[in-house]
Amino acid sequence: MNRRSFMKGSLLAAGGVLAGCTTTLTSTKAAPRFRKPGEKLNIGAIGVDGKGWSDWGPMFENGENIVALCDIDKKAIEKGLARLREKGLDKGVQVFTDYRKMLETCKNLDAVTVSTPDHIHAPAAIEAMRLGCHVYVQKPLVRTIGDARLFQKTAREMGVVTQMGNQGSARDGFRRGVEILRSGVLGDMTEVHVWTNRPEIEPGCEWGWKQPLDRPQGADPIPDYLDWDSWIGPAPKRDFKAGVYHRILWRAFYDFGTGAFGDMGCHTMNLPFRGLELGTVLKGEALDISEHYDDTYPLFSKVCLTYAARGNKPEVKLFWYDGYRKPHPDIMPQVVAAFGAVPTTGCLIIGSKGILVSTNDYGEESYIALKGEQKIQSTTKHPACTEELIPRTLPRAKDQDHYMEFVNACKGEGKTFSDIDFSIPLVESMCVGCLAQRVSGKVVWNAKRCKSDNKEANRFIQPFMRKGWEY
Repeated sequence: MNRRSFMKGSLLAAGGVLAGCTTTLTSTKAAPRFRKPGEKLNIGAIGVDGKGWSDWGPMFENGENIVALCDIDKKAIEKGLARLREKGLDKGVQVFTDYRKMLETCKNLDAVTVSTPDHIHAPAAIEAMRLGCHVYVQKPLVRTIGDARLFQKTAREMGVVTQMGNQGSARDGFRRGVEILRSGVLGDMTEVHVWTNRPEIEPGCEWGWKQPLDRPQGADPIPDYLDWDSWIGPAPKRDFKAGVYHRILWRAFYDFGTGAFGDMGCHTMNLPFRGLELGTVLKGEALDISEHYDDTYPLFSKVCLTYAARGNKPEVKLFWYDGYRKPHPDIMPQVVAAFGAVPTTGCLIIGSKGILVSTNDYGEESYIALKGEQKIQSTTKHPACTEELIPRTLPRAKDQDHYMEFVNACKGEGKTFSDIDFSIPLVESMCVGCLAQRVSGKVVWNAKRCKSDNKEANRFIQPFMRKGWEY
């Protein structure tokens, strides 16, 4: 019996998935593999090209060992090997199209990067963590709330380092924005607006996708370089269609992605979530939405998420807009006065003493206007935002490098900024927003019970697990 089969058998014997969002972990534990400063990590990359390369590439360029590449697309693996070959470091690198086989075979892994469609994030990362591997996982960390709870439980049980891939978190400007929001300069903050142009329904969105509305009919021959069964992974089986799902259109489909919320929420909600120290989400409601589709997220939506009060801080309503929907310009006259219009994407925080807006998806550049001021001004220039008045309280990432922050934490140097203490609450609230997009009526969320008051929504809390791909 191999190691993975033993651990899976132990899990099932221990009870498997229980009521609510809890899952019993196997009692068999592998010690997390911490390296010392100066030593190199042995890293396995799950998802090799595109976003995969932008994740494991910086770690490789900084001298860490890449010992395994896994991708369902053999062409992507060849690209990855070519990059290693340029530096003479491709010898002995093992390659796989199935992440389960990689984790079974490679006994020397210290850490794993997961840069795949959303539905593979949790299963790959959870199995890696159970083997003692630290995990860097692209945003959104997981696809469902059930996955979020199991991810959190596994990471704590195993004592491994985690980092969600919202790379703007390492930028000095982002952390300064958090300090300003926490300082109280804006007074009581109860209203947030976050908007994005994803998915692309108008020309000009460079990184969006054409939103399919229905599942395509029929099947196409599977290319010989593609492991389609491993691409599907734990999701319900469906036929391959050329030009659909692989590569980016998967974001639109319930089974594989989390729509525009998952694509951009972990970036554009990042600044207000951390700056206002948000946590438990109480409710999600779609206030405006295109028609519902059986297989895909909407063309556009406006969703209101309500967050619980924190100590002496009041409840917060966060309004999310996608598909080129925007807040009304009347709520931000100082922004319109500076830019001439509401920016294409952005984040606006409204307080009793003023506003703060970021027009950068990563929250790196912020502007502020206090009550009575006619235009916003950069937080780097506004007299109320000097370090004498608002001192630094957060550590700064060395070289503002999100990836090396993860690597260094795996060597016992510091902590990651997007670990489970932050990423799990953010992603859980985002998932409540996805439920509100998917079903009729409000979704009142009970975090303690891991259940909503909406029977339709409760069907989608736990992930589907195809036979042979349980985790």
